[in-house]
Amino acid sequence: MKKNILLLAVLAAAMMGCNCPSVSTLVEANDPVALTEADAAAWEGVKGVNFAWGTPDLVYSRSLVPQNVTDSYTATAWRGERVSAQALYWSAKDADCIEFEISDFKGEGATLPASIATVNFVRYTLADKVDESCRCGRPNGHPAILQADMLDDAEALSVAAKTTRPIWVTVAIPQDAKPGTYKATLKVKGGCLTSVKLPLEVVVIDEQLAAPSEWDFHLDLWQHPSAVARAAEVEMWSDEHFEVMRPLMKRLADAGQKVITCTLNRDPWRYQCFDDYEAMIYWKKYDNDKWEYDYTIFDKWVEFMMSLGIDKQINCYGMLPWGQCILDYQDMRSNAKDNRLRQVKTTPQQEAYEKTWAPFLKDFAQHLKEKGWLHITNMAIDERSPEDMDVAAALIAKYAPELGFAMADNHDSYKRYANMRDVCVGQRHSLMSQEEIAARRANGDVSTYYVCCSTLFPNAFTNSQPFESELLILYALAHDYDGMLRWAYNSWPARPEYDSRFRRWASGDTYIVYPGNRSSVRFERLVDGVELYEKVHALRAKYGANAPQLAAIEAKLAEFRALNSEFNNSSYNWVAFLAEMNKLVNSVAK
Repeated sequence: MKKNILLLAVLAAAMMGCNCPSVSTLVEANDPVALTEADAAAWEGVKGVNFAWGTPDLVYSRSLVPQNVTDSYTATAWRGERVSAQALYWSAKDADCIEFEISDFKGEGATLPASIATVNFVRYTLADKVDESCRCGRPNGHPAILQADMLDDAEALSVAAKTTRPIWVTVAIPQDAKPGTYKATLKVKGGCLTSVKLPLEVVVIDEQLAAPSEWDFHLDLWQHPSAVARAAEVEMWSDEHFEVMRPLMKRLADAGQKVITCTLNRDPWRYQCFDDYEAMIYWKKYDNDKWEYDYTIFDKWVEFMMSLGIDKQINCYGMLPWGQCILDYQDMRSNAKDNRLRQVKTTPQQEAYEKTWAPFLKDFAQHLKEKGWLHITNMAIDERSPEDMDVAAALIAKYAPELGFAMADNHDSYKRYANMRDVCVGQRHSLMSQEEIAARRANGDVSTYYVCCSTLFPNAFTNSQPFESELLILYALAHDYDGMLRWAYNSWPARPEYDSRFRRWASGDTYIVYPGNRSSVRFERLVDGVELYEKVHALRAKYGANAPQLAAIEAKLAEFRALNSEFNNSSYNWVAFLAEMNKLVNSVAK
């Protein structure tokens, strides 16, 4: 199949009669929303090839003539920061092949190489129409839209007449860059047409952002190795599987990810994803209720993630799975037939639950101690009832008190437990006080918040606007949280690059990057938000938390809390608010 795709690309390039690299063969859906007469008439007024700057805050329709565009774009950055920009290409005629290139960034007495910039076509996927009813429990037959999100790694793309194609630019400023103003040119060549150019200016100020491995922000995006194996068509847990995951998980590490997601048994979320979560620990039961545990895959996964720089925390799910507590094990007893796979089915309140988990907790804690990981490993629980969590917390304290406890809490119940290394409160259920957060921080514990499909705005769905991802991080900054959790990094539906909708979840709820290690508009803006968080923390460390230089920034954060303390103010001009916030931070840094 891959050979056929490559052949089609080569033939297409040959038929163009132009010197063009291989054209992307990814197929996009037709726009399910019909053009109005006014929209169709707008295309009649388009002449020739058009290329202009839009804004990275918004998505642009493939079917509409873009509005409010500009001929130039200026970004301000710290040394070590990544900044985003978005250009737009549209034409009245078909273009069999368009490609792009960016020049070096030239300043006064210094030049930054073109390689600091990454330029990607933005691709369109089917998404849910934005609606209050389209959250958790998306109704059947909910209307679809076409939404720009995936950043394609193709070198060239065919663009149909009377369509718009966004181009995303990410500029990573070296940490040793000389402060000053740098100018570059983004050039797009349309088939055999004369190239069109856009100026890009980056102002580098004399302040340095730390490397992602040193960031304070506690980013927790849940990883899903099984989805990678299926999408890449490789054997689960094979060497090839780990090599395919390497660039994808490195991208996550470069965003400042702090947590390794582990599964103690098979699929703790019980079929909520397109791909079941495979177990990382294999359980075996012998005569006389003797258990053995194979940690080979668990160790390999943790060591792999740590080698990429994700090494602050290991969160292990499965002690309280969704639905009934079902645990897979291989029956090795002398009277067993073929050592086949069996299941323990129980509830936390039954005696069998403690009988099953007690030996594991003791053995697991000893294994972690031998590996040197015990102090960073948590038994993690996702949105389970307080009654069930009471049982799990008591068993951890009884059989493995050195293990930590982590929870995504949608019942306001985190105060019931003592060994809570990692508390993540549901934004729609709790607002942890700054006094609570400060006390936990002084104890070395982490306090974060999360959004899921129950929060319509702001969020990181495929039908969300890009600026919303940065707004999510600003919420953490304004309320003094240590970070944010989001389900999930890469729990992909069948073909996310074509259709981001999945079962009852809002479109894009289960992932924020794409197969093939392709980023997204949402993910890039999330990183922009984390960098804003880090910059404010760096300025506080430099000047002191109550320094007069920071008064305007702190006032702006107070304004945010007043405006959007409950995520209920979607009509406010948040694009302008974010621009003012970033301008304030950079002004103080200067």
